[in-house]
Amino acid sequence: MQFVNGMRGAAMAVVVASAALAMAGCQAGGGGADTAADGGTPASSSTSGAPKPGSSTTGSSTPSDPSTPSASASASSAPAPNGSAATCSAGSLEATARQAAVRPSGTGTGAAIVEFTNVSAHTCVLTGHPTVAGAANGSPEMNVPLTVKPTGAAASARVAPGGKAWVKLTFVQVQGEADGYCVSGSAPVVYPTMVVRLPGSAAYQVALDDGQFAECDDTVTVTAVSTVRPS
Repeated sequence: MQFVNGMRGAAMAVVVASAALAMAGCQAGGGGADTAADGGTPASSSTSGAPKPGSSTTGSSTPSDPSTPSASASASSAPAPNGSAATCSAGSLEATARQAAVRPSGTGTGAAIVEFTNVSAHTCVLTGHPTVAGAANGSPEMNVPLTVKPTGAAASARVAPGGKAWVKLTFVQVQGEADGYCVSGSAPVVYPTMVVRLPGSAAYQVALDDGQFAECDDTVTVTAVSTVRPS
């Protein structure tokens, strides 16, 4: 009986000890599994959402430095060259010619105005005095270069789309009636057309709107191209 009572006492002691240990375990973790021993946030959650070194920070709310312009802004704000415009090309101009109102006395052509119209969509520039050649039989390949005497200062002439520029050609005038004569003693020459070449641009073949070019000595005085219409 004493042995049985001893066993029962021992068993009761084990149950009591187990209950005490279980109670102690429950009280030690009072913060639960999600709470660190010091009561702070566990290390595994302290870096939640933070980018790893070298990772992208797309979507960051950190403002950019306003003193540093973006590449696109720098490109769009770059100024264009001041007053820059290309020289008028052959395809950008159309040329016509008419007899000038103010010309030397005589019976020949005397003087002609050559008008250049910008038919392109862009402003272009003409500068300087032209060269001139008579087109024998109206054929450019049979040009006869004239001796050119420039007059007036050359300046850049900006021609806007639809705008015009001019040069004036003044010839050595033919005198007399019928076929006329030249004061120099040479024979007058008649050209159906003239080829006018503008510096840096192109050559333009023009015919008078009311006749042919009659002149003496194959010599012509030319003005610089200008946006001011000559008379």
